[in-house]
Amino acid sequence: MLLEGKTIIITGASSGIGASAARLFAAEGARLVLGARRVDLLEKTVNEISADGGEADFIAGDVEENGYAEALVKRAEERFGGLDGAFNNAGTTGDIAPIPSMEESNWHRVMSVNLNSGFYAAKHQIPAMRKRGGGSIVFTSSFVGHTIGLPGMGAYAAAKAGLIGMTQVLAAEHGPENIRVNALLPGGTMTPMAGEDAGYHEIVRGFHALKRMADPSEIARAALFLLSDYASFVTGTAMIADGGNSINKL
Repeated sequence: MLLEGKTIIITGASSGIGASAARLFAAEGARLVLGARRVDLLEKTVNEISADGGEADFIAGDVEENGYAEALVKRAEERFGGLDGAFNNAGTTGDIAPIPSMEESNWHRVMSVNLNSGFYAAKHQIPAMRKRGGGSIVFTSSFVGHTIGLPGMGAYAAAKAGLIGMTQVLAAEHGPENIRVNALLPGGTMTPMAGEDAGYHEIVRGFHALKRMADPSEIARAALFLLSDYASFVTGTAMIADGGNSINKL
């Protein structure tokens, strides 16, 4: 029970990596506050966790809003007595386009969902963890913009690279308070965001040294490590869990 007695926020929890993390963290003893936009899917996940004897609650909302980040923390404190960790996982790739032809609205939305949301999360999560004498924050970043540049993904790369920079600063600022902050960089993962095009999936599998895409549970397990006491001396990292995508050239 790697998270026994800990209260964890998960965003992007309605499907994919976030939903998989919710089920895994609950099985490992965590009490959860789940966040995403789709009420029906959040409710379904919470009901599944409750049926298995776990504890979870949810608030539907938009991670682009400062007030939503604050509400998730308040729910953790009011329902479970405090906050010990957060998996800030919500994100979007946005429209794929070269920078010169990219719509300004797309740039700002990708920044808002991926990077501004991290600012709002940290702004409210860190004071709550300070009350508990420490905690762990994990941001979902990407190998895109860190180890490789994919054409058409300039906004996504900039936002996700920004998360890594913020992670490093937060880790340095709050390490003395026993608050660890890390970024997790998944490879291609079989989530709804990956779509249903089998031909595209075949191409993406070839990018990875393991010649396959990740199951969401594999990325959830990497996040579990970073949030657990097994990673008690790990902070300020950009931890790659990309199946060898970053090093594969074949």
